[in-house]
Amino acid sequence: QVQLVESGGGLVQPGGSLRLSCAASGAIVDIYYMAWYRHIPGKERELVASTTNDGGRKYAYSVKDRFTISRDNGKNTMDLQMNSLKSEDAAVYYCVMDRIRTANGGYYRNIWGQGTQVPVAS
Repeated sequence: QVQLVESGGGLVQPGGSLRLSCAASGAIVDIYYMAWYRHIPGKERELVASTTNDGGRKYAYSVKDRFTISRDNGKNTMDLQMNSLKSEDAAVYYCVMDRIRTANGGYYRNIWGQGTQVPVAS
């Protein structure tokens, strides 16, 4: 079984920085797709950034040039460095991983973490 554990959330002031991390557990061989989503109350869940194991990266327009997604394939981890945070970035951030292959032949799709709160306030 594959599980995701997020860390790094917490209160940050506008203009500040925060780094979120996500670690996948299990006998993982390969993870194709990793992403961060966020949910702001009253709005639809939004894709913030994504990365594939062939080096592809995508960002939502609202975070481009402020957020950076990275991954460590050897450790099955993913980070989101968030700089110049704005009040509108306040949300619950979710780690997502897709197309996960495990050593025992398992193949997992669309696994979500539990979410981590990122309040942005003075």
